[in-house]
Amino acid sequence: MDRLGKSLEDYLEAIFLLSKEKDRVRITDIAERLSVRKPSVVSAIKKLEEKGFVTHERYGHVELTPMGKELAEDIYYKHTMLLKFFRDILGVESDEAERDACIMEHYLGDSTLMRLAKLVEFIEEFEKRGVRPKWLEHFKRYVETGELPQCRHVRD
Repeated sequence: MDRLGKSLEDYLEAIFLLSKEKDRVRITDIAERLSVRKPSVVSAIKKLEEKGFVTHERYGHVELTPMGKELAEDIYYKHTMLLKFFRDILGVESDEAERDACIMEHYLGDSTLMRLAKLVEFIEEFEKRGVRPKWLEHFKRYVETGELPQCRHVRD
């Protein structure tokens, strides 16, 4: 399947998130979520409908098809992983992490995403046990001060 492009993927993600909040997703809801005008939403919905990702009756609500829901979940998963990585691991401020995740979710390859997700999961598993990996604390200090930690190297 060809990539939809950033704009249409943003519409799918918005519909997905709105459908978790509301029983019915309307054009107005999508326009408000994405801060765009209703005619822009209508145009995007037509394109998504032609590709089989949504259903929409004129003046009715918008629904994701099973294929649309699957793709929207994938986009949202990428967004969530990137947000966690930027904010929780790299320590980027929340607003900037959110903006960057929203941009990068559209361009990240599957292999890169898988490795990034594994890194996030790896760190989260330690934290569930009440342990923050030492190297992560060293990295945080390096970001803040520019100083490397004092390390003793062990030779084989």
